[in-house]
Amino acid sequence: MATPKFKKSRANTRMRRSQWKADNVALQEVTINGQKVRIPRRLVRAAKEGLIDVEQF
Repeated sequence: MATPKFKKSRANTRMRRSQWKADNVALQEVTINGQKVRIPRRLVRAAKEGLIDVEQF
């Protein structure tokens, strides 16, 4: 694991952290009970089995 060799200033640390951005979740179009919905890919199986409510998407 990489270890820092020199102390970073607080300003540099916070600037680095502020550049991180989360990506939007990719949605997949699926037909469930005759209704087309766009849900995250990892929830498709649960939605088809009726474990989650697709109305919230």
